[in-house]
Amino acid sequence: MNKITPFLIGGILLFGAVACSEGAKTSADAPNSATQTTASPPAAETVKKTQGDATSDIRKAQANSDIRAREQRNNVTGGDAIRADGDLKSEVRSKLEVNITKGQLTVDAKDGAVTIGGTVPNQQDLAKIEPLAKQIKGVKTVNVTAVVAPATAK
Repeated sequence: MNKITPFLIGGILLFGAVACSEGAKTSADAPNSATQTTASPPAAETVKKTQGDATSDIRKAQANSDIRAREQRNNVTGGDAIRADGDLKSEVRSKLEVNITKGQLTVDAKDGAVTIGGTVPNQQDLAKIEPLAKQIKGVKTVNVTAVVAPATAK
């Protein structure tokens, strides 16, 4: 048993490092990074599929439940405003996903500073990004690098 323990711990750590290496995305076709400067407009079919998932009542309830659970967990542990970067990314992504259904956004977080990139279909959605992100406890600053890029037909 003593010989297998280091392998188990090493495997768990390796799995965790690989799983946490990606930024949070609101859709599979969102850019790979929130700081990516070249954003291409998404295909209309992709937007329709993503919107269908994001607007479902089940998905909205799931996202809101996830946010509430994380906030309750943080309140119990005494870290009301101190949040892990992964929690911030995930909560902001969930909030944006159900409120900006046609956007393809990525979220990165570091010490309370959140950077959001990608594309949204109109100026109204672009204006909603920062206020939505600031609703999440622990978000200190929001840097929006997203651009308006309406969906295009293939």
